[in-house]
Amino acid sequence: MIDLIRAAAVPPNLMQSAARGSLSIPAPEMIEILVHLAKHNSAFAQQAALTLAAWDETSAKAAAANPATSREVIEYFASSGNLRPALLPLLLANPAISEETLAALGGAVSREDADTFLASERAGKSRVVLSALASNPNLSGIQSAQIEERISQLNPETKARAAAATTSGGTVEMPAGKSPGTIDIELPDHHDAEVKAFLNEHAGEISAEGEKSFQPIGGIHEEAQAEPAPAQAVDAKPAVPVSEADATAAPAKAPTSTKKSVLTAEEQRGSALQKISKLDITGRIQLAMKGTKEERALLIRDGTKIVALAVLESPKVSDGEVEKFASQKNVLEAVLRAIPLKRRFMKNYNVVRNLVFNPRTPIDLSLGLMKNLMVNDLKNLASNKEVSETIRKLALRQFRQKNETQKRD
Repeated sequence: MIDLIRAAAVPPNLMQSAARGSLSIPAPEMIEILVHLAKHNSAFAQQAALTLAAWDETSAKAAAANPATSREVIEYFASSGNLRPALLPLLLANPAISEETLAALGGAVSREDADTFLASERAGKSRVVLSALASNPNLSGIQSAQIEERISQLNPETKARAAAATTSGGTVEMPAGKSPGTIDIELPDHHDAEVKAFLNEHAGEISAEGEKSFQPIGGIHEEAQAEPAPAQAVDAKPAVPVSEADATAAPAKAPTSTKKSVLTAEEQRGSALQKISKLDITGRIQLAMKGTKEERALLIRDGTKIVALAVLESPKVSDGEVEKFASQKNVLEAVLRAIPLKRRFMKNYNVVRNLVFNPRTPIDLSLGLMKNLMVNDLKNLASNKEVSETIRKLALRQFRQKNETQKRD
């Protein structure tokens, strides 16, 4: 059939059926026909492109992963204008796609898709692809740092230095003029590179915050019962009663110079709350991006905005954690505004729902997200007395509209 269509030897009504994807032929051949029409047939190109955009994901994935798929189909799926994020990992691993094609794609993908490139073994070993990805204007500072480090690791001289450092006990020689406490150092682990990039990108904000101690929004509550923290590190009442004078004087007893960016092995063995209370802003940012789930749960509530936002930049943070963050009332408004800015989080329906149901979420943000809610959730939101009246009224209106639409369908 594909040969007949290429030769324009089929009637218009059959061509129209082909553009709609309604021919009774195997999926791989149907995809090939649609790609041909989208690229070479002006009369049916738009319809064929729309059909491909909505094509069944299972068979589209099979075509993207198969090295035997025609080059025209592969290049169509791998073009920036037609890329489907779900197909990208398969396309990156398909040996039928040339490095040049991947490089062209890498230079134009979104920030979220750039993460997929960085997770690809093939892309990570290709200087051509990494160099093109490095020129992408959509990258974050952390991603740029990762790419820069990977490119340097492909350099034989860099590999030799890393090997020498490993055999000498893991010590990395510091460049001239740098001290061990300087942020701008060469770090071997890619998580360290992400932390380094974040610190450098937000150096101005970190400097402006000064030496603020850990002050969790809403106090320590349950955490205080398990492991009392030093009085200067919290803004809630301590577990053991003290006089008002002692409580007032407590912050003055611990000079800011005692805060550290790095803890000793003994200090690392303490509870999460104790560990955090000993750290300065730089140390808490590093812990937010590289620490445990328990530590992230505390640091997301840090009253210092840049620390709380660092939690969302952590490569370790899970969707389940973000679902919880989105529903919390004891986090900064900046955290709730930052969550929707990450496409990965917005693909999770529970995150969207929790944000809208959270009374602390700014109204303008809730109004924008509400259209994504399901009918039953809109109904529940309309009767939720915790959210504002504006939210409830709009939820009721949208519930009625969607409910009527479903009944008609």
